[in-house]
Amino acid sequence: MDSGALEPSLYTVKAVFILDNDGNRLLSKYYDPDLYPSMKEQKNFEKNVFNKTHKADNEIAFLEGMTIVYKSSIDLFFYVVGSAQENELMLMAVLNCLFESLSQILRKNVERRCLLDNLDGVFLVVDEIIDGGVILESDPQQVVEKVNYRADDNPLSEQSVAQVIKNALAFTKALSLIHMHTIYHTLKLFKIL
Repeated sequence: MDSGALEPSLYTVKAVFILDNDGNRLLSKYYDPDLYPSMKEQKNFEKNVFNKTHKADNEIAFLEGMTIVYKSSIDLFFYVVGSAQENELMLMAVLNCLFESLSQILRKNVERRCLLDNLDGVFLVVDEIIDGGVILESDPQQVVEKVNYRADDNPLSEQSVAQVIKNALAFTKALSLIHMHTIYHTLKLFKIL
């Protein structure tokens, strides 16, 4: 083994992925361009990892020269991958931060459907924890504060036309009442009424 492989590095995480209970990819990010460069190689690796881990009660696996820490929840499997020499505790800190952050933004409803409905927030969480394989944050509270994501907020594009019209009418009515109130008090002030 060459001495370069044992050099300490900030590039701790090689990949992060979330699979459903059938082993299908819901989210994945690979940070090492030399590690499984094609989509086919990535999916084969994920399938091998899933086959080895989905029935096991362990939290750590070693496969294809990689250290893999994982956790399952209802119908999801969370994986953080590092090199064979990587400290499992650091990888586990990333995994726990990811899981706890998602649990907070998904209001403790960490399951497939809810995750897919809030995928934009999930990607924000992953990007806040890891950047290019470098661990940026391991405190879930800090991640949630930085992301400032609310699972119950409906963007305008997801509101129905009726909801948009209803909200616009309520706003217009409120402005009209304020305007009328202002006119009334102005007229009273000048003793016109």
